[in-house]
Amino acid sequence: MNDDQLLRYSRQIMLPAMGVEGQQRLLAARVLIIGLGGLGSPVAMYLAAAGVGALVLADFDRVDLSNLQRQIAHTTDRIGVSKADSARQTVLALNPDCRVETRPRLLDETELGAEVGKADLVLDCSDNFTTRFGVSAACVAAGKPLVSGAAIRMEGQVAVFSGRPGDPCYHCLYGEQGEVEETCAENGVLAPLAGIIGSIQAAEAIKVLAGIGQPLYGRLLLLDAAAMEWRSLRLRADPACPQCGALAKS
Repeated sequence: MNDDQLLRYSRQIMLPAMGVEGQQRLLAARVLIIGLGGLGSPVAMYLAAAGVGALVLADFDRVDLSNLQRQIAHTTDRIGVSKADSARQTVLALNPDCRVETRPRLLDETELGAEVGKADLVLDCSDNFTTRFGVSAACVAAGKPLVSGAAIRMEGQVAVFSGRPGDPCYHCLYGEQGEVEETCAENGVLAPLAGIIGSIQAAEAIKVLAGIGQPLYGRLLLLDAAAMEWRSLRLRADPACPQCGALAKS
């Protein structure tokens, strides 16, 4: 770690649990972020600012005017630009030392598996169950930790899945069908809610990568922003889960 890095990350290094060793683990980490919208924006920005060495930004969508209310990595002059490329500009403006790769397309199963396999941790910041189940399956297969978040209306949730045999996965939480698919376009979303949930996702990712604190393994954190009330639920592995059940028995 050079002098500029010691200064840049000094307030974080001062944390007894982090120290220089924890910061070095962040600098050596490679993280895959799926979705650069309302959740992925603060995730990418905070992880870059905190010193995660390499970020892979995956999003097939382009910036739209309606995104700017909550997707803070993007700006008005980037309307029409790939969200992955727009987020890359923001991340590098925050921390030019961060190595940023973009995947401005929809990853097929093979590509997703390859990207997950190369990452130390994956953050699911997408907005649909098809993508979430696909990301979960890839993380289970590769044994990689997954930080999952969701936000709609005035409700949000975060969970962390270890990827270890015997621990629950995202599929254990929602089963084969998921819930009724809801979108922000149809139901709305409070702008800061996305920032709250994305920031928690970033904090959990840093904890896992640096080996500090107690990550939300096997827990679901729920936020009712209308009442500003939190709930924490314990998750259990489903022995019959088609994604992780077979691994738990092996």
